[in-house]
Amino acid sequence: MAVHLAAVSLVVVTVAIHAAGFHVLLRAIVLPHARARSTPGSWRVIVQLIRMTCFLILIHVVEISAWGLFYFWQGALPDAETAFYFSGVTYTTVGYGDLVLPKPWRLLAPLEALTGILMCGLSTGLFFAVVSQWIRNWIQRQTGLERDSAAPMNK
Repeated sequence: MAVHLAAVSLVVVTVAIHAAGFHVLLRAIVLPHARARSTPGSWRVIVQLIRMTCFLILIHVVEISAWGLFYFWQGALPDAETAFYFSGVTYTTVGYGDLVLPKPWRLLAPLEALTGILMCGLSTGLFFAVVSQWIRNWIQRQTGLERDSAAPMNK
């Protein structure tokens, strides 16, 4: 029963961290850029992509750390470094297999992997949505500029 409660709690904490991270990311990085009226230069877009990527990775590192701290706190792994390593390879589904949790806690490993897949999917979805919007805005500006520059010739 303790494992089930821990599993649900860890999933809830992971999703809460992700949601809070998305909120900060959208307010600090994505929305200010989306509101900009001027056509962004390629360097500005590159910088925004780098910032967004680094922030998304940071969110995942915090989530991996939450699971790793739990493993360490419960004594499921011998030290903090091992707990964070195990959590990282499990969350990312790399799963080297060089470490396993003790029998009472083994259910957590596949659940962490599933949660990691879902959170990475959410991050990918947000990344795709933001980049798609930037491309859509760029196309609208380009086609609008072409229409505006062609309009006087049609008269």
